[in-house]
Amino acid sequence: MTLKLPRRFNALCGLMLTLFACVAHGTEPVKVVLAFEPDPTNGRYLFEICARCHLPEAWGDTEGNYPQLAGQHINVLMQQLLDIRSGRRDNPTMWPFVQERTIGGYQNLVDVVAYIATLPMAPHHSRGPWAEGSPAYEDGKRLYEANCSACHGATGEGNNAAYYPRLQGQHFSYMKRQAIRVREGLRTVDPAMATLLKALSDEDLERVLNYISYLPVPAKDQAPSPDWRNPDFH
Repeated sequence: MTLKLPRRFNALCGLMLTLFACVAHGTEPVKVVLAFEPDPTNGRYLFEICARCHLPEAWGDTEGNYPQLAGQHINVLMQQLLDIRSGRRDNPTMWPFVQERTIGGYQNLVDVVAYIATLPMAPHHSRGPWAEGSPAYEDGKRLYEANCSACHGATGEGNNAAYYPRLQGQHFSYMKRQAIRVREGLRTVDPAMATLLKALSDEDLERVLNYISYLPVPAKDQAPSPDWRNPDFH
């Protein structure tokens, strides 16, 4: 069946949510696949809860407290919400807001991430200290191509089907903060990712994140100007 969605949702289709659960110690995990159709009106309404911190544009902040969410892959956003809800990802600030008693069930989570994914990305975001063409930038590029591009893509575009985040447009300060949390055991991520981050020296980590922060956001995905404001809230 073809679902006709409003203009802002014409690129979205039903989201397949895969849940894994073990009903008792030592048993095999049970895979449950649920299908949902996004409700854009409800997603916009629910995003009011998120906008208080993430801003109505979902651009986050350059200090690294909040990430840019706009334009991120739906599966990635959903996975993070589920991880925080279950406690797999420790995020005391977000935890109360993703509980069922606060935001509702899976359908509401689908609706809000579908809405966020359609928002245009910030034309400008925080970048690292080394400009393009500098030796440190080139070192970061080499490290990214050798260690990161296979999963996150040559241009940081990520992969929705594989749950790999889009890195384009993400704040340098936020990425650095999260990488440090992973290295210190304060955030759980894919084991291969954790191993890589822990293996990099402090200098190499800073340089590869610097390079990522300069990966360009495609013009079609950007807001028309840094002064753009989400018309749903202004």
